[in-house]
Amino acid sequence: MSNESKVLATIEDMTSSFAAGDIDGVMSAYAAGAVVVGEPGQTTTGDAELRKMFAGFIEAGVSFTYGDHEVVISDDTALHLMKWTSPGPNGETMSALSVAVLRRQHDGAWKMVIDHPFGDGVMQDQ
Repeated sequence: MSNESKVLATIEDMTSSFAAGDIDGVMSAYAAGAVVVGEPGQTTTGDAELRKMFAGFIEAGVSFTYGDHEVVISDDTALHLMKWTSPGPNGETMSALSVAVLRRQHDGAWKMVIDHPFGDGVMQDQ
């Protein structure tokens, strides 16, 4: 399996686990010390805090539709880009560019170290 395929498998495993409400499966996609932007301008790190954040999203019924993937790899670091859409709280459709940085682990697996689902926020009119 190519490194690009392994990166995509990590992302697909995470998104499938999220859709299934499987917090352990979600967490298996992240390296120790990973940082996730759970909402614009708010970072979350640490196992307990990330579990609480993801559980809150799952309990609230948050769901996503994912677009095409782009992966760029340099040595042991990968950049993953993907557009997502989701029904918003007021019936509007939300969408953004997910930007994730993954690092190859000693066992060859790829894990996310930075996950920023609102990566195009700096492009938005304010």
